[in-house]
Amino acid sequence: MTRIRVLVVDDSVVVRRLVTDSLSRDPDIEVVGFASNGRISLAKVEQLAPDLVTMDIEMPEMNGIEAVRALRRNRHTMPIIMFSTLTERGASATLDALVAGATDYVTKPANVGSVQESLDRVASELIPKIKALVPHRPGAAGALPPVAGAPGTAGGVAPAGAVAPRARIGAGAPAGPAPVASSAHARRPVVTRPAPAPHPVSAVIIGSSTGGPEALSKVIGALSAPPSVPVLVVQHMPPVFTRQLAARLDRLGPATVVEAADGDLLRPGTVYIAPGDHHLELSRSAGQLRVKLTDGPPVNFCRPAVDVLFRSAVRELGGQLLALVLTGMGADGRTGCEDVVGAGGTVVVQDEPTSVVWGMPGAVATAGFAHRVLPLGEVAPTLESVLARAGSGRPAAAAPIGGRP
Repeated sequence: MTRIRVLVVDDSVVVRRLVTDSLSRDPDIEVVGFASNGRISLAKVEQLAPDLVTMDIEMPEMNGIEAVRALRRNRHTMPIIMFSTLTERGASATLDALVAGATDYVTKPANVGSVQESLDRVASELIPKIKALVPHRPGAAGALPPVAGAPGTAGGVAPAGAVAPRARIGAGAPAGPAPVASSAHARRPVVTRPAPAPHPVSAVIIGSSTGGPEALSKVIGALSAPPSVPVLVVQHMPPVFTRQLAARLDRLGPATVVEAADGDLLRPGTVYIAPGDHHLELSRSAGQLRVKLTDGPPVNFCRPAVDVLFRSAVRELGGQLLALVLTGMGADGRTGCEDVVGAGGTVVVQDEPTSVVWGMPGAVATAGFAHRVLPLGEVAPTLESVLARAGSGRPAAAAPIGGRP
């Protein structure tokens, strides 16, 4: 049985041992080498040809961001997972690494009570991501099995191999890793639904995970004008990271992007990013819709969770919704999209070739809850065309939105 070959790059002997011991728990993963800084990692990649690299950020001689840039310049496309600290500085550096071409990240354990707890936390975060990003190995899968009883197959999927370039958070970034298809979904037909009956759109709701920061930058940066309705986003990220992400996305396009705060009025032209470790919901106050943040239990192992946002939006707005599911591992958003479809709303998902991991969008598509399956580059134009056809037409400066008539 061929195992997933991992190179561990970190200047700390303790961290290298922590990562190695955590990964050794899984028989499908093998740590094939170590490097104590970015410069050494470049030689190790040439020598060992790993399937995946875990990369520290702050290291002597060459830091992790510089190493990622060098690997991408040298046309190495293996996934690179950054190992980051849960701080403002760590969040900023991690987003810089994603701009440079890193694939994903995990956070280093902090405030844990024992070595065993540290091992458990690293293993629980790192192993699923490795298996999702290297799906050609045993046991790897990007999402849960499809729902039984899905509708019949329809067309409209971009041809396999038509991999579009993926924009990143920032300009002039080098080419990133090749998108990784989920082997679980590659064996299943993509099913699409007939176009829904014409309906108004009062909000756009978006869910994303692995690869999401870059996908969101592509969508938000490609908008030609502020959206005529509020946009609410769940990106699986921890606290601090979501604030940094919102600030960076705010600089990319015409929309205003903020980290959502409890009680915010929903305003057209504004994109609200769910803060890490809080569910994002909609609530009604004095006839107007506001942000409601909760710290309820994780859903689909996630907080914030896409399903929580989508279900809440359906409760308040019925089918007056455009739901977008972008790249990400797992199946968060599938149940929420079922609710959107049932209420008469529209669901669009990112296609497999342009997704870093086709887990979340694949789960929606293979369950039969997507009306369209699109390359990432077509998502923003589709968003704008759906809003135009829906006749929402309110300028970004309009009053906060109310709700269903």
